[in-house]
Amino acid sequence: MTANPIHILSLGAGVQSSTLALMAAKGLVTPMPQCAIFADTQAEPPSVYRWLDWLEKQLPFPVHRVTAGSLTEASLRVGKKEDGSLWMKGHVPVFSTKPDGSVGPLWRTCTADFKLAPIFKKAKELGGVKRGQKTVSVVQWIGISLDEVSRMKDSREPWAENRWPLIELRMNRHDCFRWMEANGYPTPPRSACSYCPFHNDTEWRRLKTEEPEAFQYAVNYERRLQAVAKEVGCFTGNLTLHRSGVTIDQVDFSTEEEHGQINMFQNDCSGMCGV
Repeated sequence: MTANPIHILSLGAGVQSSTLALMAAKGLVTPMPQCAIFADTQAEPPSVYRWLDWLEKQLPFPVHRVTAGSLTEASLRVGKKEDGSLWMKGHVPVFSTKPDGSVGPLWRTCTADFKLAPIFKKAKELGGVKRGQKTVSVVQWIGISLDEVSRMKDSREPWAENRWPLIELRMNRHDCFRWMEANGYPTPPRSACSYCPFHNDTEWRRLKTEEPEAFQYAVNYERRLQAVAKEVGCFTGNLTLHRSGVTIDQVDFSTEEEHGQINMFQNDCSGMCGV
């Protein structure tokens, strides 16, 4: 490690990373990071961008917004092979219905290409990383909480070292909610693309009822996705955003209570990209 590595917070603008950023701002996690980096897929719900605008004003360090471009357009791009056949770039782990009726996710590169890659690029720039450098000059703070300990991984870059301050503090996701409330902060939104197939039904329902603009964006994306898949002709089954294999505008998101059943498990989605 270099003598004075810089500390950078990877800001997903979700519950955990927002809590970590505000704790750092209060000096409860040290040293103060030089900055935070938010990777914008250009497909987040409006609530996430409104939250990020508010959060930036609370922090004594800058937030760099970086992007690899539009995930939406990149994932719908059609290419042509040398033999003239078409192919679809993909990126998003949408669900495909197989001939036997089973439903499974396709490949996923959205996190690597549209979250991690732009963050690494900016971190290298800020850390003054040289080509082929093997010494650590960037300490990257990641907002993984205690209930997500299985997601902890060492940095794949030799010039960076990962740190998980919420793990150090033994804080889980609900601890983050409680800390935000105790300090008078509003509740952060869940940070994920509007059409993320990893949404559970609770989040899909929330989008449909509370952010209809974001939900309609997902509906339109799915329709475009299906049209592109039909054009390419390399998928045997229909592609959908929902694991049921039903198009998102036809899925019933009503609750167990609304069907006259008792809901004995108050599940809370822990997210995927918005730590």
